[in-house]
Parts: sequence; structure tokens; C-alpha cells
Amino acid sequence: MTALASAGVPSGRPAELRAHDLGFRYQGAPRPALDGVGFELAAGQCLLVLGPSGSGKSTLALAIAGLVPREIPGTWRGSLKIDGTEISGLGREALGARVGIVFQDPRRQLVMDRVEDDVAFGLENRAWPVDAMRIRVPEVLAEVGLHGLERRRPTTLSGGQQQRLALAGVLAPEPGVLVFDEPTGSLDPDGTSALFDRLAAIRERRAATIVLVEHRVELAWPLADRILALGLDGRPIDEGRPDEVLARSGARMRDAGIWLPATIEAKLAGKAERRRREPRPGIGLPPASGPACAVATGLSFAYDRRPAVCDVDLEVAAGERVALGGPNGSGKSTLCRLLVGLLRPDLGSVRLDGRDPRAMRAPELARQAAYVFQEPELGFVTERVADEIVLGLPRAEHPAALELLERFGLPPATFAERNPYRLSGGEARRLSVAVALVRRPHLLVLDEPTFGQDRLGYEALVDILLERVDSGAAVIAATHDERLVADFAGRRLEMGEGRLVSDELLGRG
Repeated sequence: MTALASAGVPSGRPAELRAHDLGFRYQGAPRPALDGVGFELAAGQCLLVLGPSGSGKSTLALAIAGLVPREIPGTWRGSLKIDGTEISGLGREALGARVGIVFQDPRRQLVMDRVEDDVAFGLENRAWPVDAMRIRVPEVLAEVGLHGLERRRPTTLSGGQQQRLALAGVLAPEPGVLVFDEPTGSLDPDGTSALFDRLAAIRERRAATIVLVEHRVELAWPLADRILALGLDGRPIDEGRPDEVLARSGARMRDAGIWLPATIEAKLAGKAERRRREPRPGIGLPPASGPACAVATGLSFAYDRRPAVCDVDLEVAAGERVALGGPNGSGKSTLCRLLVGLLRPDLGSVRLDGRDPRAMRAPELARQAAYVFQEPELGFVTERVADEIVLGLPRAEHPAALELLERFGLPPATFAERNPYRLSGGEARRLSVAVALVRRPHLLVLDEPTFGQDRLGYEALVDILLERVDSGAAVIAATHDERLVADFAGRRLEMGEGRLVSDELLGRG
């Protein structure tokens, strides 16, 4: 029994959702984000929303939460109802009491200065009794794996821990409709498993209606009562029961870049045709005696006296493909930022080709190393995609930069004038990687590079990274994506509580 029942607080009632001819075009956008979308979802069912990057999945999630079109300017048409009432006509308080949403970027919904206060904030807005909140807040924080961090500042949490906190805030009041937009993107395997176990329990009890946008289809598919597959034009490819949708449109979904469970992929494509990256010349196991590209010695760093990286020794040679793993909060992102000079170590040193990165001038450092943030927009500095990709490059290199955009599925004809901050999550991540790659750094450090990527975007990313390794660059990718480890990495590092706990060479084939 949760705190809601024990304290006499009623939990949300699962609601029916219906959409008919739903369309939305963002203000100034060249085409609709959603166009002609329709579905019927009974109370207590789960709708799995699939589609390539930029197909309108996040826009639909925002619409169900009432943020589109109320808070975001654009042109709306059609109907989207909750229990027969148009969502766009409901007041904020009424809708907020019934629908909870986890954004693709969890930082957008963290508002307080302490972890426990952030969870309590949503309960206070729903007029929960203080005694009930005192029970429910620690209960839900423990459920998402944040026990012991109640008094931490959310800004000091890792990306995965922030995602757990956003989940806690949404799950705490047990609303009748739960909307999740890529909720596992930054979660470690334990966090991902715990979330899907929780969703499975909610679905089994029909305790809430669930709308789930998720690329990890192996885990999400079994939860789905209905599938909504969207195309790049924002129009539905198909909608219905999972078996019906696959029978009618499985091949179209695969061709559009939508991830499908491996067993289904095998049936559609045939095992002989399945894409499998084999060893390529020059990218077998890391060379035993390649030139040192990055060297960390006795590296330590703390936030507010809380150790994040502890006594790390590491060498990464030119041509290496390194996957950096470990639980949320283990220090992966901090280590990555130390390696490229974004943070100054408290103890120890970092050398890039023998030099201290923090002593280099910006143009020199850009040639030596590049870092792609877990939150792509932190690296953007212009308001046009075309300006972002060519910033600081000689004019003679502009055509090659624009060609790289094309390869990343961001054709200049469509994206050149777009604002980087208004791209979909997957598009923004691909742009951030392209911006880093175009300068041909010796060391490329990527923080969760495959989050939000459809199949086509993922394959383009891996192919381009392999080419850069062939040319002598070293790549370090902090990731929870086992697919990326299998397809790309030649070496695997694991962190735990700020320390490197394992360093393993991986075979290929």
C-alpha cells in the first residue's frame, strides 16, 4: 500500500484518450510536426509511440500533457480528448491533477534546490496533506534509486540521477495518465530495469493509462496494448494492436528507421540481410604501442567536497574506440569533462598529446579534443544549423561541413535555417556530434551519443565514427547502450564510485 491509500489521498483514475485528425505546426516551422494523427486508448491501456527522430513523438507527448498548444505557439487542428473532454479546454490545475509527464530532457522539470523538495513541490500543488507528503516523498525516492540523496541539489546530480528525480516527481502523486518521453535515455541498466518493472506492474493493475515514447523496443514492446507509428512527415504510418501493425506495416516501419525488436527484425529482413558491422581494416583490437593521445595521472575531482572522480590513471591511444560505462552517478561525465579540459582537476593531471588542455588556446584545444555534452544544447552557440556547423571553419571547408550534415540525416536544404535549440532531441544530438567531428579533433569524447536515435541515425553515427578512428582519431563514448558497445568499441572501461574498476579489451566478429 502506498502513502496515497494509507493517508487517505485518492490516487488518479485511469482515463481514456482519443485523438482524431490531430495536427500541429510550430510557429515558423516549414511543415507540421503532427498531421492527421488518430488513436483510441482505453483507460488503463499502454500506447507505445514509435517513429524516426523528428517525427512528432515529443510533440504528441506535450499535447497530451496540455502544453501544446497552450504554452507553445503554433497552429492546432483536430481533436484530442481525455475521458471525452478536449484537453486543450481543460484548466491547468484540472489537467495537472490527471496527467503527469516525464520530459525527454529531465532538467526542464526540476525546479527546487533540494531533491526531496522537488518531489514535494508537485504534491503541494495538488494540496496533499503534509503528513502524507512526509511518507510519500522518501518512499518514491527509494523506488527510483535516490535514497540517501534527499538533500542534494538537483544540479549536482548526474544526468541519469536527474532523470530518476524527474521520474519520482511524476510517479509520486500516481496520476491517472502517465506520459513518458524517452524515460530511459540516461538511465543505467538497473534504473532501466526498475522503471520497466514499475510500468509493467502499473499496466497489470490497470492503475494508470500509459503513453510511452521509447526507442528501447525490446523492453517497451511487451507493455504495449496499442502501437502508434509515425513517419518523418508527422503522419501516422499505422496504429492498432502490435500484431496488427506489424502485419500491415512492419516493413514500412523498418524502412523509416524505426527500431523493432530483434526477433521481428530478423523475420522482416532475414538473418542473412541483417546489418552487422564486421571488423574493418585498421580497426581490430587497439594497437599495443600507439602514440598516447590522452593521459590522466592520479586524477581526482570533487563537487562541493563530494568526490566524483578518485585517483584515476588512464591512457588512450590514437585509433582506440573506448566505451565508458558504469552506474548513474559513478563519475563518467565528470571524467570526460576533465579529459578535455572543461574541469580543472583537484589532484593529478591530464595531458593531450603531452600538453595540459587548460593551458591551450581555444583554437589549439579544438584541434586536439572535442566534447559532446549529454545535453546537446549546452554546446550550441548560434541560432542557425548552418552557422553552427561551419562556425570557426575556413570557407574552403564549408562544403565538407554541409556534406557531413547530409550524412547525419540533417540535409541543409531542410535544416540549414532551423534553430538548433528547436530541433528534436535526436536531431539535436546528431548536430552536436557533427559539430564536434567536423573539426577533426585527435580525441573525441561523447556523452551518451545514441540517446534518442532512430536506427538510421544510429547507423550513420557508428559508420562515421569508425571512419574517424580509421584516420587516427581516438573516441571515448560514455554510454549505457550495449548495442553501441558491441558495434563500435574495442575497449571497455567501467567506473564505480568515481574510480576505474575495470579496463577490458574487446574482441570483434
